[in-house]
Amino acid sequence: MHDNKCFLDFQSIADDYLIRHRSILDVLTKYQETSARVNRAVAKAVTGCGCIQVSAVRQSAPADAAYSELKDHMSSHLVGETCPQCREVIANELGHSLFYLAALCNLTGLSLHEVMLQEYKNVKTLGVFHLT
Repeated sequence: MHDNKCFLDFQSIADDYLIRHRSILDVLTKYQETSARVNRAVAKAVTGCGCIQVSAVRQSAPADAAYSELKDHMSSHLVGETCPQCREVIANELGHSLFYLAALCNLTGLSLHEVMLQEYKNVKTLGVFHLT
C-alpha cells in the first residue's frame, strides 16, 4: 500500500501545480513534447557528449533459437554508459514526462498506480505476447 501512496502523492502534486496547461489538449501536447525532449536528451548524450554511442546493425539470431532465447541475441545498439551529467539530464526529462503522464491520468480520472498495476499484470500474464 505504501507504493500506492507515492503514486497518489505524485498525482496530487501534478494536479496542484498544473495551472496554465490544464486543458486536455495542452496536457496531450505537453506530454508529447516531454517525450520528444527525452529522445533529444538521449540523442545529445550520443552526439554532443559522446558518453554513449549507437552501433546499429540488423538484429540476427540463430535460425534454431527458441523465442524465449531471442533476448540473448538482441542488442540495444548502445555502447558505453551515460555519464553523470547526461544521466541527470535524461532523468530530469523523464521526470517531466512522468509529470504530464500523471496530469493526463488526473484529467481522465485514472489512477497512475492502477494503470501501472494493470500493465504489470498484463505483461506478467501474457509475457512475450503482450506487445505483439
